[in-house]
Amino acid sequence: MFKGALVAIVTPFANGTVDEESLRRLIEFQIENGTNGIVPCGTTGESPTLSHDEHKRVIEITVDQVKKRVPVVAGAGSNNTAEAIDLTKHAKAVGADAALHITPYYNKPTQEGIYRHYQAIAKEAKFPLVPYNIAGRTGVNIEPATMARLAELPEIVAVKEASGNLGQMAEIIQLCGDKLVLLSGDDNLILPVLAIGGAGVISVISNILPRQTADLIAAWEAGQAGKAQELFYKLLPVCKAMFLETNPIPVKTAAALMGLITNGAMRLPMCEMAPANLEKLKKALADNGLIK
Repeated sequence: MFKGALVAIVTPFANGTVDEESLRRLIEFQIENGTNGIVPCGTTGESPTLSHDEHKRVIEITVDQVKKRVPVVAGAGSNNTAEAIDLTKHAKAVGADAALHITPYYNKPTQEGIYRHYQAIAKEAKFPLVPYNIAGRTGVNIEPATMARLAELPEIVAVKEASGNLGQMAEIIQLCGDKLVLLSGDDNLILPVLAIGGAGVISVISNILPRQTADLIAAWEAGQAGKAQELFYKLLPVCKAMFLETNPIPVKTAAALMGLITNGAMRLPMCEMAPANLEKLKKALADNGLIK
């Protein structure tokens, strides 16, 4: 279920509230262009600035619009285990297929604390879970040995790995075997992660290039390594442009420039791009034929 190109979808806003119409339209664009799964309310979806009611509503809209055509992996993470359990139970109740859980941030738990956090969510929610490892944002890494312990829990079905450390990812795959799938959390590592045994990506760039991202992974799975490599290097300049500033500022700006969402409005502390970076983004998009 959890393989290929899954999009970490942006949350459009209009007049200070969630823009439901734009979100539904973007979901349709994703499915029409071959995206293998929708991941709402992640970092790219600006989950830190959504109220709990908004967060739950975005999950509900996504599940309703997708209508089981592809898996919905609902962002449900928190550094408060009780809150993470509540969000997971909501995702389960409204019909999502799994829940994405960032490692607890700021409070920097030990490896034992990380294990117990996920164990508690699994025990209380009884729902497929995808831990998300990104120490650059959370301040703490899920070590491979801890991931191997987590893989023994039947609810842990995949991991989104954004450590940037291919050696660590390879060790996780080696230790966990077929107990879970490893998904890249970095678009600029899609091909290397596939090469070491990863199953796909939870992607930022899929917001604007869903077909190309899905085709890259499909080519690799079909044994067309040369085609996959060609597609990867064509995507790479746009991947880099997505991180000219903190995600999701560039991708949301790009989606608005392409007319995929009504506007690129963000909530503080996210703000519009610096003019020089905006010009670099426009050039990368234009070079790829995405805008004129």
